[in-house]
Amino acid sequence: MNDDDVDDRHGAFTLDELADYLDSGRDPVRPESEADADASAALRRLERLREASADLLDADVRAAGTADEDWIARVLASIRTTAHAGRDIPVPDDDPTSHLVVTEGAVRGLVRALGDGMPGVLVRRTRFTGDVTTAGAAIDVEVIIALAADVPLRERADALRETVAAALHEHAPFTVASLTVRVADVLTPGEHA
Repeated sequence: MNDDDVDDRHGAFTLDELADYLDSGRDPVRPESEADADASAALRRLERLREASADLLDADVRAAGTADEDWIARVLASIRTTAHAGRDIPVPDDDPTSHLVVTEGAVRGLVRALGDGMPGVLVRRTRFTGDVTTAGAAIDVEVIIALAADVPLRERADALRETVAAALHEHAPFTVASLTVRVADVLTPGEHA
């Protein structure tokens, strides 16, 4: 099983299984899904995502006159990488009786918020390579982004790298061995990530 297989599970269920359950209108009710805390939380996030996607699609349709189904697929693929908790990353603590952790999803969310907060930048994926479950481990971080065509690409990617490096140094409970920001796509005006 690879990291992506682990990342796609919410409790005992995959994201696809939970999406199918939502597609059925939760009818018939599946008590095993509703009782699973991780699955139930993922179902709530999926419902909010669907509501937000519908609102965004409506606004996009009004603005452009047509719907771009690829756009929805890209949004869902992006959410899949951050909508789950992922592995627990131990947080160093002087108290030997405490067990503090932060989730991969929380750290990915931090990176996404920093990137998406920069004009012309959309974070597509953040990948941690290394054993984040070992306290103090050296982790390689890769941030995959899309940039608007009308922004200076290298300058914006470098600015994001510096911002993310500072935030991870301050907040991540692991050592960053390397940090790569990769521009995977350039968006033309009016195109959505």
